[in-house]
Amino acid sequence: MSKIAVSVGLDYHPGSVQICVLDEHGAVLTNGTRENSSQELNRVARLYGEQIQAAIEVSPGAANLADELVTRFGWSVDLAHPGYVARIKQSPDKTDFGDARLLADLTRVGYLPKVWLAPLDVRELRELVRYRQQLVRERRSTKLRVRALLRNQRLNGPGNAWTKAWLEWVRNEAALPDHSRWVMTQQLSNLERLQREIRQAEQRLEEVTQEDVIFQKLLEQEEVGLVTAVTLRAEIGRFDRFRSGKQLCRFCGLSPRNASSGVRQADAGLIKASNPELRCVLIELGQRLMNHSDKWSERSAEMRARGKPRSLIAAAVANRWLRKLYHEMKSTHE
Repeated sequence: MSKIAVSVGLDYHPGSVQICVLDEHGAVLTNGTRENSSQELNRVARLYGEQIQAAIEVSPGAANLADELVTRFGWSVDLAHPGYVARIKQSPDKTDFGDARLLADLTRVGYLPKVWLAPLDVRELRELVRYRQQLVRERRSTKLRVRALLRNQRLNGPGNAWTKAWLEWVRNEAALPDHSRWVMTQQLSNLERLQREIRQAEQRLEEVTQEDVIFQKLLEQEEVGLVTAVTLRAEIGRFDRFRSGKQLCRFCGLSPRNASSGVRQADAGLIKASNPELRCVLIELGQRLMNHSDKWSERSAEMRARGKPRSLIAAAVANRWLRKLYHEMKSTHE
């Protein structure tokens, strides 16, 4: 067995993995399809070297496999950004053979566009947070269907929508035809179920984060509640993995995208490459800070005086707040 380090590229699929092993000079030692098993992949790679530097593109299940290879077999594994890898390839053709070879070669020369491999506890917290987000989206859709049934019959109801009195009117008094009434009953039952499941998910989130120091410090921030804190904790993970607050803001999608050309200098809205739920939570936080924080209210008033729209101000407040948070939180991991 050679003690020289080898570079390994893994093209992941649920049922199999294409593994390519390169030596230090870039020569292909093997490139073939193997069972989706960390033990089998380790057996193949160990035929060619003891020191293994591997890369695998981000996809469902890839992080779990990478974690197994690191913890069980001592590999050094980096997750690769699939979008940037595709740009580097500069070819319309796609094969598992070529993809695994490219990942191995990028690892060998140190040009791999890396993505952070979150530890198991953070990945599990993400599952809970995203499950709650899924329930909230389903609740929103159910509410839209309820309002649509009422609009079809030109019914408005008393007072504000979704209050107890309004829901009681919808359930018992709204003049709906027979079939619409049956559909409305199903939708209201579904809404009650979703409300219950959202509360259960939030209770579980509270339980699993009780001893989390980073989460508790996030809760101490102004206008930050449970949902905002757990979303930041799950999606950002470690604040010290970013070099600066500016880099963190780009990760969260709060940085303006430059659209300059020649003498024209312009912005084109916020950058799109980010987690939309994370950005949404932060912009909602910016709205709350504008409304309830003296410091941020003054800043937003200055921007309004310069003619800036409210949506832009909310994003700008969230951007500045997140940069400030970065400097407060990065030492928490030490």
